Amino acid sequence: MAFDDLTAVKDDMVAFIAGHGMRRMNSFVPEDVPTVLFEEDDVDGWKDFVEHAKAANAPFITMSDVILEPEDVAALISQLRDQTYPDGDSGDLEEAQGLMQHVGKTGYLQLGFAHGGVIFLYETATEWYDLFQELMESVSELGHIIVDDRDDE
Repeated sequence: MAFDDLTAVKDDMVAFIAGHGMRRMNSFVPEDVPTVLFEEDDVDGWKDFVEHAKAANAPFITMSDVILEPEDVAALISQLRDQTYPDGDSGDLEEAQGLMQHVGKTGYLQLGFAHGGVIFLYETATEWYDLFQELMESVSELGHIIVDDRDDE
């Protein structure tokens, strides 16, 4: 089952973690930290993850969420417009504009716990958040392309 807004899932996670007598720390685990990604196809797989953390005697679980802000979408749209100028014709631009309907919604959740010198992670995201990330990466990649349009003399 695909979710359009993970806010209710986040609330369930908070209650479930507390119900297991565990502490929660608001923090994001970046990609440069050695991690093991928990893979579960079940929509409630995060519950198994929390139970694994408890079984590992983890002192706390980290939790991070991303709520789509209007400024983020506006910045993406602006960057896409700059890249498609003067045409202004881009499927990516239309997709980015469509993201405005998701402003204020939670699109990404991350849970984590440390055990044996490694961070174990559970991550979930909405389809629109994945699209947002893809568009941001494409803008970033295109921004690093250097065009030398000087005439060779």
